[in-house]
Amino acid sequence: MKTIYILAIGLCFALAYATPVAAPAMSDEIIRDAYQKSYHYEKAQNYEDAIKAITPIITTFPQGYTVNLRLGWLYYLAGNYANARSYYQAAMKIAPASLEAKLGYTLPLLAQERYDEAEAIAKEIIRIDVSNYYANLRLAFALRMQKKYEAAEEVLNRVLPLYPTDVKFLSELGLVKTAENQPEAARRIFSDVLTLDPENIVAKAQLAEAGKSSDAKK
Repeated sequence: MKTIYILAIGLCFALAYATPVAAPAMSDEIIRDAYQKSYHYEKAQNYEDAIKAITPIITTFPQGYTVNLRLGWLYYLAGNYANARSYYQAAMKIAPASLEAKLGYTLPLLAQERYDEAEAIAKEIIRIDVSNYYANLRLAFALRMQKKYEAAEEVLNRVLPLYPTDVKFLSELGLVKTAENQPEAARRIFSDVLTLDPENIVAKAQLAEAGKSSDAKK
């Protein structure tokens, strides 16, 4: 029955958090087939059917870590942020030490503009994993959206030495500089972003806007 616990619950979490009981009858083949169908539908961006494909698993294993995590992700992709939050919260409750569940939870929070809550979760992750890529990136974004520009810049200046050419961190810093009314600093950053990623949409838009502002002042 090991495969059932890996796919439906997560073996280490089953051992750590679940009371030993007889697993409901669901064969390994059924579980694998359900996940395979779900991945197939997700790839086709058919999120409704991707969710339906694994619904029998969440029905059989309501305390399954993996299936709750996956449903959180699928509902997020489908734009149903309330359900996404609910399933991510369930995954976090099942596996309190899981960073991936906490990271997943930040996605619907940010999508719903619950920036203060996303900030708190990201900081919780960073206390455990100070250099976590996505936690730092989402924290900087959440801080910027709350107009906490100095705090956002502190985060970015701390992590950019670790990811010096990362266009997401650089773009976020450029947006902070723009918000802080430092157009020349922002222009230099977005120029660097375009050097690294010539098709970067954010950098193109920001430089175009900076050009318009410059022309207007003449």
